[in-house]
Amino acid sequence: MKHPVTPDGRYFVVRGRLWRMADPSLDEATRSHLTRELMRARRDVARAQREGDMSLLASARSDVDRAKVALGERGPPWWSDGAPDWNRRMARNTPYASWYAGLDDSIE
Repeated sequence: MKHPVTPDGRYFVVRGRLWRMADPSLDEATRSHLTRELMRARRDVARAQREGDMSLLASARSDVDRAKVALGERGPPWWSDGAPDWNRRMARNTPYASWYAGLDDSIE
């Protein structure tokens, strides 16, 4: 993976922001299917934006959200230890700050 992953495997970092990883307990076939659904929905979002189709855009964005929740990237955290979810937060403002500060800048 070209983006650094937190030591606990819960997030990857893009431009300093944490993004939740997919649930590692998903079997490969399920993860692959949901990823294909997500990519299809993202293509539909792009098409709807190009065409100015607001109805398709709303539907496609809903499909993106549904796939991301199913993958564990949104919605309730997939871990069960009660740790808070830092999704979409700047790494420097989270408990991962010192880990992130120690990364080589060339990684991102």
